[in-house]
Amino acid sequence: MHILVTGSKGFIGRNLIAHLKAQPDDVILEYDVDSTSADLSAALAVADVVVHLAGVNRPRTEAEFQTGNVGPTETLCETLLSLGRAVPIVLSSSIQAELENPYGLSKRQAEEVLRRYAQQSGADVAIYRLPNVFGKWCRPNYNSVVATFCHAIARDLPITISDPARELQLVHVDDVVNAFVSEVRGQKSEVRGEAVYREVGPVYRVTLGRLAELIRSFRTMRETLVLPDLGDAFTRKLYGTYLTYLEPDAFAYDLTQRCDPRGCLAEFVKSPVAGQIFVSTTKPGITRGNHYHHTKTEKFLVLHGQAVVRFRHILGGDIIEYPVSGREFRVVDIPPGYTHAITNTGPDNLVTLFWASEIFDSDHPDTRYEEV
Repeated sequence: MHILVTGSKGFIGRNLIAHLKAQPDDVILEYDVDSTSADLSAALAVADVVVHLAGVNRPRTEAEFQTGNVGPTETLCETLLSLGRAVPIVLSSSIQAELENPYGLSKRQAEEVLRRYAQQSGADVAIYRLPNVFGKWCRPNYNSVVATFCHAIARDLPITISDPARELQLVHVDDVVNAFVSEVRGQKSEVRGEAVYREVGPVYRVTLGRLAELIRSFRTMRETLVLPDLGDAFTRKLYGTYLTYLEPDAFAYDLTQRCDPRGCLAEFVKSPVAGQIFVSTTKPGITRGNHYHHTKTEKFLVLHGQAVVRFRHILGGDIIEYPVSGREFRVVDIPPGYTHAITNTGPDNLVTLFWASEIFDSDHPDTRYEEV
């Protein structure tokens, strides 16, 4: 299949092409501002489907809304009609098309051009009126508040919030791309000879104040170690978006290590709903633990070295032993009510990953000392 993407170097275009190129049998034809009219004609002569993303939303003058949104759509349709080709078109429009501002009017006029093309050619036309789209590779300080906030906060720069209560409607670029790919693959092609309107979901509603608060929490996570609420789809997608705005030399960061004669320990991540993870090194012959919990549970996983994990029920009973090794990646569960300890029985430093069902609370530690 030959797929022509106009506006191929834009935010949505780059994401779409990255997905489309995963199918090696397809030929992706790209058209953008640096392409020529001859390039467009040649692409339209062979295209099996067109995804029309090209357009402007921040021109220098209002007249450019017409030349940037309506004009290219007219050229696209006129060229296909002159070639006698009924090629399906997918249009990236905007919810602004419902409004009377210059941008919205130009997007609505572009939709009308495609509606006429569908009637004249008998081709399928799908029109997507998108809200604000966010995700990786969006240009900051242009027309995306998400991109602007992520870029600034990642660099500890100030942001301006005119009205914290103002609500935004947002859709993630991958959800948009998935809808377009499905359209291109013909999974939604049930109407011929007219334009149909499609929606992309889910649409997330968030205030400017809440958006800034979330993104700031992503930045401070390196100090607090508290993970965002990844059970919330919007927060999960926004966090992934934020990370793409880090400077390339800012991907890595150090954990705070607490070291003593036994070795070192560092907390890794924390979650109010999923507890916390930490890692330790333990010198040969050294034992960690000798305590129990009434409520909290843990998991031990030796990553390097060898050890023995010992248990004893606090109400009495025999000692239980579990030999473990980094060669096995064997997880040991730590139930409440069992005092437990881990001893490095090997010649090298022991490296152990720990998970606890609760974030450690120094005021209520639920950790009681008792020798195994």
